[in-house]
Amino acid sequence: MAAARVVEAIGGWRVRGGGGPAVAAGRVEALGERGGLVRSAGPLLADSDAAGLQVVEAQYGGLLESTASVLVVCRQWFADVRGPVVAAGATVDVRLASDLPRWQVTALHPGIPPAPARPVSRLAKAVLAERRIDLPPAARADVSSGHIHGSVLTAMLRLSHTYRLGVSVLRSGHPRYVFGTDRVSEHTLGRAFDTWQIDGHPVVDPSTSPGLVTGYLLAVARAGAHNVGGPYPMPSGTAQFFTDPTHHDHVHAGFAG
Repeated sequence: MAAARVVEAIGGWRVRGGGGPAVAAGRVEALGERGGLVRSAGPLLADSDAAGLQVVEAQYGGLLESTASVLVVCRQWFADVRGPVVAAGATVDVRLASDLPRWQVTALHPGIPPAPARPVSRLAKAVLAERRIDLPPAARADVSSGHIHGSVLTAMLRLSHTYRLGVSVLRSGHPRYVFGTDRVSEHTLGRAFDTWQIDGHPVVDPSTSPGLVTGYLLAVARAGAHNVGGPYPMPSGTAQFFTDPTHHDHVHAGFAG
């Protein structure tokens, strides 16, 4: 909640000049957080009269005893008194430290959406056009950029034949390293995707059927993933599955190539 509130405070305003760093810093300080965080807000700030920001999803990028990464997935709109509304969006890696009685935001690392490839591949176009694959702005930009491996794109298309996928994160905005380690993340290599919602049901929602989630985990493995993480332990002898506190709110699908 702390991570999402800071991102919302920086990226949404309704008054002329509200997007400037000084004004945004005031909104952040009103939350009890450091105003200096706005210096690394990057694409969340713009010189426009108004902006709207919607948090699509906030999921863990890593969770340790006293530190955490929360990936805040956003859609954003910028508008001036005169001129069209411009749609945008980013995924922000928000770092936090445990500071009783609550977690405190320590840093922001917004992903910078990459430019589209010239041309966009047929496989990428198929993923972008598939209505059963919901991609937030940063993930759409990743697919268009050509930086996502074909195994990931093929798996998402295959899974969409059975499920409606709410994809949260591909590459942009994800920590470069597996949180708390020096291992480069599969996301950084363009060989992973995270699913936060299956058939309209959030993975983290207690009312979501465990059978739906475990069935999806198995389907992800059949689609070629060699590394599958989620909220539930899977049968013994299935080495590619894992579960930990970081993955209680989404399904990770990683691919070897």
